[in-house]
Amino acid sequence: MNMAIYTKTGDNGTTSLASGERVTKTDLRIEAYGTVDELNSWIGLLRADVKQSSENVQLADKQLQWIQNKLFNLGAALSEAQGEWVSEKEVKQLEEWIDSMQTVTPKQHAFVLPAGSSLVAQCHVCRTVCRRAERCIINSKAAAVELHFINRLSDYLFVLSRYIAYCQNEKEDIWNPA
Repeated sequence: MNMAIYTKTGDNGTTSLASGERVTKTDLRIEAYGTVDELNSWIGLLRADVKQSSENVQLADKQLQWIQNKLFNLGAALSEAQGEWVSEKEVKQLEEWIDSMQTVTPKQHAFVLPAGSSLVAQCHVCRTVCRRAERCIINSKAAAVELHFINRLSDYLFVLSRYIAYCQNEKEDIWNPA
């Protein structure tokens, strides 16, 4: 199957939702799933470096691949495709991974600066893009479960940054308000 790369139907600044409805490319739904797509790309970059890391860190690659697939599902939901694309089951999966990583990372007693190795910093970039996606999704009037998923995903990405720092024996940069 060869998909058309260009259709010329968007040359006037509009695009189609999965329902067939044409909307402007500035529509809040387009902004929401465009930001989810951007997050998915950043996670792809993160995965590229995770694969080159220690065995403990490489375990996250399968989780990140799963997340990328779920982000495509989230994009389908935001484009109003028919079906249940995201469920509380996916939210629970993220929570299980968060809990598992937190069993080995040191307790957090201060705010952590988004810094460290390239890998840790990439987790923070993914986390902040995820937070922006969450704000866009809120503005698009998405379903509650979609908000739960994206909110928990930002938590996962933060904990993953700490987990990777721990596995690499990195000292976290702590916020110093002075």
